[in-house]
Amino acid sequence: IPAELVDKCIGSRIHIVMKSDKEIVGTLLGFDDFVNMVLEDVTEFEITPEGRRITKLDQILLNGNNITMLVPGGEGPEV
Repeated sequence: IPAELVDKCIGSRIHIVMKSDKEIVGTLLGFDDFVNMVLEDVTEFEITPEGRRITKLDQILLNGNNITMLVPGGEGPEV
């Protein structure tokens, strides 16, 4: 993931697809050289055997190793 591209997303909403069955939407506050990210106002979408689980979180530190795709300005999976 090019750092210049991620840097342009600081302060804006970003949709992140994880390696697991999770997708995360939040406002990007910052990141490091390993693309570990700090996000606020976060919504986590997880696919479970019972259906989709949605979790709201104030702030998280996301491990960059588990990111598959970033969508700048994305608002999450289709409902």
